Amino acid sequence: MNTYPMNFHDRVTITLDGHVAHVLLDRADKMNALDDAMFEAIIAAGHHLHNAKGVRCVVLSGAGRSFCAGLDLSSMGKTERWEGGGLTERTHGNANRPQQAAMVWRKLPMPVIAAVHGVCFGGGLQVASGADIRLIAADARLAVMEVKWGLVPDMAGYVLWRGNVRDDVLRELTYTHREFSGEEAVAFGFATRTSADPLADALALAHEIAGKSPTAVRGAKSLSNRTPDMDVDGVLMAESMAQHELMFSRNQMEAVRAGMERRAPEFVDP
Repeated sequence: MNTYPMNFHDRVTITLDGHVAHVLLDRADKMNALDDAMFEAIIAAGHHLHNAKGVRCVVLSGAGRSFCAGLDLSSMGKTERWEGGGLTERTHGNANRPQQAAMVWRKLPMPVIAAVHGVCFGGGLQVASGADIRLIAADARLAVMEVKWGLVPDMAGYVLWRGNVRDDVLRELTYTHREFSGEEAVAFGFATRTSADPLADALALAHEIAGKSPTAVRGAKSLSNRTPDMDVDGVLMAESMAQHELMFSRNQMEAVRAGMERRAPEFVDP
């Protein structure tokens, strides 16, 4: 059995409280900037949680003054890392390594809540965008920063922002790389809602979600992930198939009994 807290490459830690896992980007002296070790740690932590028994919800946050300042620019000098088609190689299913650092959270079977404070630039914004829900400090500072360095967003941002951020707004913010606040992030669609204490509120929400049927919550996340790319017929069938699997299952019946008996349900984990 794995014990908690767990540490990954001295960059990311996971602690477990009941059915909630807290993933902490833990490079506070560099505002959790993304270097090689941070990329590896984020992916390793996400992969660990994918099959972790009993984890029903995940909270993702950053240590110190910020969530994540984006790419550690010192890593840009190592040109051999970017040569030879490395970025176009699909190292993690449909993603390369930088993309997987954001997509791993969307690919998890359980919900992920990002608690965002301080600076959240470039790749850090894309990592946060991989979460299902983003709670953000009103005075947080965000930017789609890549064009400033002669690059484009390439850590799955265009997948994760699709349907949330209005197209012309995303174009303006990308072309100009101007900063915007947490309040603006909610209005633009980058964040779910503002919070005076994003981490505390994210943990509270995570525990609330963890009290629901884990099979139903996972089924709902799967539908949310898959249906945007389906036609109407496909969506209707996906709903029916998901419901067919849940109906009269152990957890579904327990949810009904607990509600009728006015007691806390006792669910089994997948």
